Parts: sequence; C-alpha cells; structure tokens
Amino acid sequence: MIDSNFYTPANEGTWFARIDGFDENQLRWHQSIEPVDIRRLPQSSGAKNIAFIGFASDEGVKRNMGRIGAAKAPERIRRLCSSLPNIEGITLYDAGDVLCYDENLEKAQKQLALAVDKLLKHGYTPLLLGGGHEIVFGHYSGIKKSFPSEKVGIISFDAHFDLRKPDSKGVNSGTGFWQIVEESGDKNLDYLAIGIQKAGNTHELFETADQLNVSYIFDTEFNHLQMDYIRQKVANFCDGIDKLYITIDMDAFSSAYAPGVSASNPKGLTPDFVFDSCLKDVFSTGKVISIDIAEVNPNFDLDNRTSKLAARLVFDMLNLL
Repeated sequence: MIDSNFYTPANEGTWFARIDGFDENQLRWHQSIEPVDIRRLPQSSGAKNIAFIGFASDEGVKRNMGRIGAAKAPERIRRLCSSLPNIEGITLYDAGDVLCYDENLEKAQKQLALAVDKLLKHGYTPLLLGGGHEIVFGHYSGIKKSFPSEKVGIISFDAHFDLRKPDSKGVNSGTGFWQIVEESGDKNLDYLAIGIQKAGNTHELFETADQLNVSYIFDTEFNHLQMDYIRQKVANFCDGIDKLYITIDMDAFSSAYAPGVSASNPKGLTPDFVFDSCLKDVFSTGKVISIDIAEVNPNFDLDNRTSKLAARLVFDMLNLL
C-alpha cells in the first residue's frame, strides 16, 4: 500500500504553457495530460499510455556528499515538457510524486517500487522523473515485481557505475546497482553502463563491475570512428534480455549541455550522438518497458539548459516508442 506520507498526487497547475488552439493538431501536452492518483489507479486501455511519476528525492545525493537540489527537478521538467506538441498515438498521464519523507530513503525506494509495479500491472509505461540516481533501485525493484520471471536488462547512461557499497549513512545515489545485486543475489548483472568515465570511478569499482560481468562503454569511445563498435555492443546486450529498463543520469553529458546536475562533468557525452548511436537502436527492439531521467538539479542550472535537455530527451524517446 502506498503511504500517503511518501506520496503527493499530480499538481495540474504545474502543466501550463501557450495555447495555439483546441483542434487536435494544435494541442500541447499541458492541454491533454490527465492526472491519475496512484492509490486509486484506473486500468489503462491502449498500448501507448505513458504515466509520469516523479521521485522528489535528493536524500541519496545528500548522503553521497553531492549538490542538493534534484528533488525540485520533477516539477521543473514537467513545466518544460508542458509546451511540447502532442505525439500521435501517445496518451499522457501524470501520476504525481513519490517523496522521501523524514529522510527515510530506504522506505521511499520501497514506495517507488510499489508505484512502478502498480503502473505496469495497470497497463501504463512508467516514465520517472528524478530526483537523485537513488531512483534506480526502487524503479528496478518495481519492474521485477511485475516481471519476476523475465530477464530485465538495464541500460544506464551515466559517468559512474553506482556500484558502491553503502557507508555509515546508509544507501545513497551511488549504491543503486549494488542494492540490486544484493537483493537479487545474482552475481551476473544484466547491466550496460554507457558513458563511464575513468576519472569518476575507482579501480575497485571497475573490479566490481568486471566481477559482475557488467558491460560498459567509456565516454571517450563515443565518437563517429567507434559508431559500429557502439551499435554492435548495444545490440549484443539487447539480444540477450527480455525487457529493457533505461535510466539516464544527466551527469553522463558534458556540462556544456548539462550544467545543472548533482555532479557536473567538464567532459562527457553529447546528446545527438547518444540519440543516433544508441537510443534509436534500443527503442527499435520493442523491449523498452520503463524509463527514468535523474540528477537534474535546478539549483545549478543555467537558463534551464539541463531541464530543457531532459524534456527533449523525454519527447524524443516517446517518439521512438
């Protein structure tokens, strides 16, 4: 059961933008998105029903000694999605936010898992807006509740492996994949990490990734000379799994494109190349069942540059479904 302390329903006032008209071909997202309450969720009908749900938490970032502010991102990203034009065949819903109440991140992750499981079982495709990258464990746990016997693969765009063990403060934004391994007991993790930076991960983390048979692609490999290699590696990973969960930590991108994140990087991925070399191929498999975007931090953004990129990624991915 969803604990009301950890959940707030959709705020329709978040969605607003210009109005061009009311004909079907003039509508923008703020005119057509429908609020739903995760506690009283109606059964969805139709194949492409997308449910936004925020994870308004940066407790994991705080514990990880990162820059606080990502908890504000779900509202900001929604606002910047408001003016996007409707996508034919897609119906949009806003299922509100899961919160981190009383600094209890562990319970917030469990509440998020319940919400994701409920959305999937009621016929929605979850699209989660973080919050910190502690979103990963709750999101994946919810998917596995819905698909316990399926081989679920995770493609993570991130500068970091997030395979660290918790410290004295508990789990944090860098422990999500370690938590998945611990809960499942599976020492062969179906996880492809894209954008990994040598400057952002210790030797121990690389050793842990290798022990778990994690596939990864370095940020320095993202160039046109490596296009065939990247596409083949992504294809090989996708071929071996039944369902795909995509998580995008915005710190995978260079700070030229994403300055407003919890841990900015002067070097990193470029949005167009990510789209052309990876996302098109991943979505073409027809295996994507759930998506999240994490680590947008409005406190440190410049002209909403990072939030706008997150909104554009949302739009482009939904066009690929």
